[in-house]
Amino acid sequence: MNKSDLIDGMAADAGITKAAAKKALESFLGNVEKSLKKGNRVSLVGFGSWSVSRRAAREGRNPQTGKTIKIAAKNVVKFKAGSDLSSAVN
Repeated sequence: MNKSDLIDGMAADAGITKAAAKKALESFLGNVEKSLKKGNRVSLVGFGSWSVSRRAAREGRNPQTGKTIKIAAKNVVKFKAGSDLSSAVN
């Protein structure tokens, strides 16, 4: 499922226009992004939660040359599925 499929599904389920569904989805995604940028955790009970974790700098290898390279530290987004979502999938 891609973004347009999700918008179509949201519009059909909620009985709203595709434009309204697109606006709602973009608002949701924007607010999740803003919260994560601030370092906050976003939780939807039963669905899951997003959090930001710091990945430390490390050394890696270039697979073509075998030369050691430095990989910079960075923030990564993590998602942990909630119990309702996990049970629905299994």
